[in-house]
Amino acid sequence: MADEYNGSSIQILEGLEAVRKRPGMYIGTTTSTGLHHLVWEIIDNGIDEALAGYATHVTLTIEQDNSITVTDDGRGVPTDIQPKTGRPAMEAVYTILHAGGKFDESSYKVSGGLHGVGASVVNALSANMDVRVFRDNKIYYMDFERGHIVTEMKNIDEPMVLERGTMVHFKPDADIFQETTVFDYKTLQSRIRELAFLNKGLRLSITDKRVEPVKSETFHYEGGIAEYVSYLNSNKVPLFEKPIYVEGVENGIEVEVSLQYTDAIAETLMSFTNNIHTHEGGTHETGFKTALTRIINDYARKNGLVKESDDAFSGEDVREGLTAIISVKHPDPQFEGQTKTKLGNSDARTAVDHMFSETFTRFMMENPDVARQIVNKAIIAQRARVAAKKARDLTRKKTGLEISALAGKLADNTSKDPEISELFIVEGDSAGGSAKQARSRLTQAIMPIRGKILNVEKATLDKVLANEEIRSLFTAVGTGFGDEFNIEKAHYHKVIIMTDADVDGAHIRTLLLTLFFRYMKPMVDAGYIYIAQPPLYGVALGNSDKRVFLDSDEELEEYLSTLTTTTKPRIQRYKGLGEMDAEQLWETTMDPENRRLLRVDPSYAADADLTFDMLMGDRVEPRREFIEENAEFVENLDV
Repeated sequence: MADEYNGSSIQILEGLEAVRKRPGMYIGTTTSTGLHHLVWEIIDNGIDEALAGYATHVTLTIEQDNSITVTDDGRGVPTDIQPKTGRPAMEAVYTILHAGGKFDESSYKVSGGLHGVGASVVNALSANMDVRVFRDNKIYYMDFERGHIVTEMKNIDEPMVLERGTMVHFKPDADIFQETTVFDYKTLQSRIRELAFLNKGLRLSITDKRVEPVKSETFHYEGGIAEYVSYLNSNKVPLFEKPIYVEGVENGIEVEVSLQYTDAIAETLMSFTNNIHTHEGGTHETGFKTALTRIINDYARKNGLVKESDDAFSGEDVREGLTAIISVKHPDPQFEGQTKTKLGNSDARTAVDHMFSETFTRFMMENPDVARQIVNKAIIAQRARVAAKKARDLTRKKTGLEISALAGKLADNTSKDPEISELFIVEGDSAGGSAKQARSRLTQAIMPIRGKILNVEKATLDKVLANEEIRSLFTAVGTGFGDEFNIEKAHYHKVIIMTDADVDGAHIRTLLLTLFFRYMKPMVDAGYIYIAQPPLYGVALGNSDKRVFLDSDEELEEYLSTLTTTTKPRIQRYKGLGEMDAEQLWETTMDPENRRLLRVDPSYAADADLTFDMLMGDRVEPRREFIEENAEFVENLDV
């Protein structure tokens, strides 16, 4: 019988079969994000050797066939017999789940890899993998296919490219990663650079053999996260020359904090635990924020910069214009939160508070001119916050003001389930009208915006909240913003920016991305922000209403060259979304079955911060240099 359920219905998946059966359970997704996660797992093993004091150089190479090679000059994976299995330890590491040296503190006091899925999962999801271990003047070799051993461990006669260490080469399985098996250099480069900042003195290299000439970069920062802060502030004007840097150990927790104030309005605060970017913050961030607010308030009162009767600065006030990096190395980190990137250890809060308080208090006392600038910046921020209070109230839910703010703008969807709800932010009333007609009313909400919103990179909070379009967006999304942000109140888990494919559309898109990045960044971190990809051309043949949609001049030329019919094609170039009727807009840009969306990737956070500073900030010179470097110049243009 079909509904018979007995012992034979229970499946037992042996070895790494479970990983291949349900890869999402181990790497989250089989999209591009999961593909790159494989690299981080192997890189983490090399980084952990560096954290333990044994490795000095980790290299990443993208081979011509889009496979990956990672090497480290650590101790090399053990090759002796593992007592429990009676097999070589090297075999266990790459074929058995949860096998490794990171489950106690005898081999690694601190590890980022402990909280990953390990080399065995990378092996299971690779079409092939081969490993070389350099130990005792010998090279130990194994190779695998889809997690199964092809060649058992043996010594091979090859040049010793490392005195000691491990070299892992793998090619992801296209049967698993059906969306793409092509690695993005920018994604890999950004993370490699970040790891170099977070591990001062460690050398990390990345090479791309897919391009000609071969591209290769090495990152090495003796200043660690202090250099990271300088890097993030390269397009800003700092209030003092060198970033403040704090390091120390308390109760086995290694703490590093670096900060610098700038002339900017936005706050840039990034935290890490064992090299893992804690996008959602946690106790280490809380310890830092508490100490910073307390110290600046105490200094301002003790030195007569504010009156005793004045209200104390809020955390938001003292962090305006701040760029800060907090990095802790914890022997037993406990993660929580929606994406498991929020640190929950209470001892981390205490350690960061103590370590930072002593050094920053001394800095303020020894640098009174700088301290006065920091306090003055907080005073200005406090005034703007007070002035913004009434405007903030306009964004609160379930009020008459809220209803009037959204009247005639938001066409909301009928479902109240945020997981299936989508908000399209559409440029212009014309496109907004088409989108409202085209949408699926159950899941898709439409909010048209008129023209270009305020550039929030240059504006204080009171000016931001005085902007009607921005107030309406805050209200529609429902999360609040700044310190009051709560992602659990998000009305939509997809916010889709849909603008014209021209210069003005790109500018509006950049302004909106700046708003989300500066005031609702957890939406970006959670992967809730998307960019719609409307086509540039529509081509119909003869009297047919059926169209082929194309994205570029190159695609158009290629398509036209394939036509054999004598019927003249009718080509329409869409200068804007408003030129599409509701049916075309649905078919090309809104239909979940056909549309293409670009998800704004949180892994580019540091690079995005620099880009927003450069493109949207007050300094002209970096923006001019960017335009000159990236502009496409056309010579001999016949007009």
